[in-house]
Amino acid sequence: MAVNGPVSVADRDRALVDRLAARDERALREIYATYGRRLLAYAARVTGNAERAEEVVQDSILAAWAKPRSYRGDGSVLSWLLGIVRRRALSAVRRRQPAIADLDVAREIGSPEATPQAECEARERALVLRQALARLSPDHREVLDLVFYQGLDLAEVAAVCRCPVGTVKSRLHYAKTRLRSVLVEQGMETSE
Repeated sequence: MAVNGPVSVADRDRALVDRLAARDERALREIYATYGRRLLAYAARVTGNAERAEEVVQDSILAAWAKPRSYRGDGSVLSWLLGIVRRRALSAVRRRQPAIADLDVAREIGSPEATPQAECEARERALVLRQALARLSPDHREVLDLVFYQGLDLAEVAAVCRCPVGTVKSRLHYAKTRLRSVLVEQGMETSE
């Protein structure tokens, strides 16, 4: 049966998981190529350690390979994978004391045209933001991460965190309010 028009992300992801269940190694590589960087960034923020994050992501990808049918299709493949990464990252954190995550390790500061002063100011803002985020609870940092860094909707965040959507809304509201307060306290202006 031929399909007319573009294939949706959900259909593409479902087909990818079906290929994974059929033990198609190319599907495993495709999942890593598509989602690996985001999973690694998330794991690094949860564990606070780049090496542990790599171990967590590799372990999580292997878990997806071992049990592809654990994806029920009620959310995106990304939210399914983030849920696996979350559980394994939290387990790794419990086993070892984490360092404070550097949220901007992978991000380049400034463009080629940026002045040294602008780059210095950007680094200072990033440091203040990291310090402010460190003052939030892990649950609140996690919700901010999943919504703003990973781009998940509230229902997907609830699935990843295994809590009701109302709890996600509450955590997100509190996290944004507290973050804004800490940033103002640190002398950083915020926009509403």
